[in-house]
This record gives sequence, C-alpha cells and structure tokens, in this order.
Amino acid sequence: MKNTYIVVIVLVVVIGGFIWWSQGQKAEAPTDTVDTGAESAMPAPGVEDVPETVVVEEETQAAPVKEFTVTAKNFSFAPATLTVNKGDKVKITFKNTQGFHDFKIDEYGVAAAQKQSPAEEVLEFTADKAGSFEYYCSVGEHRAMGMVGTLTVKE
Repeated sequence: MKNTYIVVIVLVVVIGGFIWWSQGQKAEAPTDTVDTGAESAMPAPGVEDVPETVVVEEETQAAPVKEFTVTAKNFSFAPATLTVNKGDKVKITFKNTQGFHDFKIDEYGVAAAQKQSPAEEVLEFTADKAGSFEYYCSVGEHRAMGMVGTLTVKE
C-alpha cells in the first residue's frame, strides 16, 4: 500500500513537471499572413509610445478685439459713439465716475450692474448683428435725460 502512494505521488509530480515545462517551451508558431496594406496595430520592436496619428491644428485667424472704455457721469457717456465691424469681439470697460449708473445694450444682452461711483465693470461680446444699437443707462429717468450712446456695427 505504501508503494502505491509513492507511485501516485511520483506520477503527479512527473505530470505536473511536464505541464510546467511544456508551458514555458511554447513558441509562437509561424502562421501564413496576407499583407492587406493596412498598418499593424503593434508598434515596431523597440518603439514605444508613438502616437498613431499626429494632428496639426491650423491656427485660425481670430476676430480682432475692439476695446473701448466708456465713462459714465451724471447724464452722459463718453464716448457717445462706438464703431466696430460685424464679427469683431468687443470689450467695453464701463467706468462710473459720478453718481449711480449702469450700462445696457439690449440687442446684444449686454448689461453692467447698477453701481455707485467709483465703479468699473468689463463687458465682452461678439458683434454678430449689423446696424446701429443704442446703449443707455436704465437708472430712473437717466435714459430720457440723454444718457445714451450709439454702437454702430458695420457689415
């Protein structure tokens, strides 16, 4: 009976050793391949982290930024006219130097908050509509008293 156990253990060890040895000895078998002209997804030996495609972004011509400072004092804006081209990016620095005022251009949805002087706010938008647009102060009767200006957007 003792001999039977020894024979079984030896067989298990031999079979296990053979399986372990055969797994380590597996070589990639040569296969017949057909060249389809497509690039391989595998990198070349010794080449790592090479991107598949390189994207070159063209530098697009950004619309020019037209910058203005509009100063508000009691019942007037300076300057009273601003002129830009359609497509320009517009940056207006609204400076309240006297009183309680705001700045609005309804057609562009541009609005500075009502503020007591001294105050400043920067407004930015793209002039995407041609025409003449009124900017104004919406505090009390300031608009009716002449606190208006004109933004002209040329085609």
